Amino acid sequence: MPKAYWVAHVDVRDAETYERYKAANAAPFAEFGARFLVRGGDQQLREGQARKRTVVIEFPSLAAAQACYDSPAYQAAKALRDPVSDGDLVIVEGYGD
Repeated sequence: MPKAYWVAHVDVRDAETYERYKAANAAPFAEFGARFLVRGGDQQLREGQARKRTVVIEFPSLAAAQACYDSPAYQAAKALRDPVSDGDLVIVEGYGD
């Protein structure tokens, strides 16, 4: 079964509140087997447009990635993030095993 990924691009307007979001998302990410592959860090835009922060999170399956997003615990964390950031998020199934 292929893994799945959340790929997010985010602009953060309030770093202190965003830190509260990061603390709140730890429990649902652990519950659904999430593993950060990219969490911010330096980036170089080579084509198109991008936001200031890129995050890539690996999940054991597409079902786990979707269930995590839909979970009440993640939605509560997301409610902290939404007022202080703008972003784009896709959930994508990986290629192969």
